[in-house]
Amino acid sequence: QVQLVESGGGLVQPGGSLRLSCVASGSSFSLYTMGWYRQAPGEQRELVAYIRDTGSINYADSVKGRFTISGDSAKNTVYLQMNNLEPEDTAVYICYVITTRTFRTYWGQGTQVTVSS
Repeated sequence: QVQLVESGGGLVQPGGSLRLSCVASGSSFSLYTMGWYRQAPGEQRELVAYIRDTGSINYADSVKGRFTISGDSAKNTVYLQMNNLEPEDTAVYICYVITTRTFRTYWGQGTQVTVSS
């Protein structure tokens, strides 16, 4: 089992920045992928960004150039630096990981990000 704890959400004005963190813990696991989804009210869950154990990174077109994902494998932590935030970025941001060998997906509880003046 892998547990995920997210932090860093909050209320920010348009054009502002936030940094989300997600720490994975558990016993005897290694991670293939770490990343973030988001879900706005009444909308489908959207993949925001992910990073693979190889260092490969992928972003949704809607956040390219504004968001940066990074990882610290020693700490089993993934970060999402969000700059130039827009009201459309308002959502619950949910961390996820995929473990190696079993390729099982685990989900965090989510952290609310609200962009509003």
